Amino acid sequence: TAIKDPKSGNLDRIQIIKGWLDAEGKQHEKVYDVAWSGDRAIGADGKLPAVGDSVDLETATVGSDIGAAELATAWTDPEFDPAQRAFYYARVIEVPTPRWNTYDAVRTGMAPLTKVPATIQERAWSSPIWFEPD
Repeated sequence: TAIKDPKSGNLDRIQIIKGWLDAEGKQHEKVYDVAWSGDRAIGADGKLPAVGDSVDLETATVGSDIGAAELATAWTDPEFDPAQRAFYYARVIEVPTPRWNTYDAVRTGMAPLTKVPATIQERAWSSPIWFEPD
């Protein structure tokens, strides 16, 4: 479960990140999109389409017409192996919001910087959960 910051943008998605070592000791990581806003669906390529962008670059504001105020789900690892050590953590991604340079450009009346993005998708993450076989 994730709830948006009342002073920031709505939520785009919740992801679960899984990490593990294979039998040869090689590191692996997999990202699962587990909850998301809107009527999007995981595509044939296994990826979730972008949420969109409602940032007004002229005023450095973000609309409330995309994203969700809260996301929640229950998830089970579809590739769980009880003999394999692994870690899991949740990552929550917001919809795009104005980046610091966009706020500065609006406040100062100057042209926005062109060498850095005008928007950003903020993230938050949980503490990891470690699974160790018996």
